[in-house]
Amino acid sequence: MTTFDDREKAFENKFAHDEEMKFRAEARCNKLLGLWAAEMLGKSGDDAEAYAREVIKADFEEAGHEDVVRKVAQDLGDRSSPEAVRARRSELLVEAMGQILLED
Repeated sequence: MTTFDDREKAFENKFAHDEEMKFRAEARCNKLLGLWAAEMLGKSGDDAEAYAREVIKADFEEAGHEDVVRKVAQDLGDRSSPEAVRARRSELLVEAMGQILLED
């Protein structure tokens, strides 16, 4: 194997690792967002966890995170706006990335 092949394989491995980390951080962020919204909806315990799973599943409807924002904003109704949900999601994404990095 040549040095070029070694570098190519290392680059591919890093890319795969980075993509996995992004996926895990997005999923964790969606869970945290779901738990935040569940609290605002007065849910706790198993009900809050079930709602968080619904939010995670909503992310598979379309590319990007607008499907999640739309679901949470719709569920919250007058309690929050889509802009506020997006802002909270941005904050939680940073928190989720930190949690994922600590686990790794």
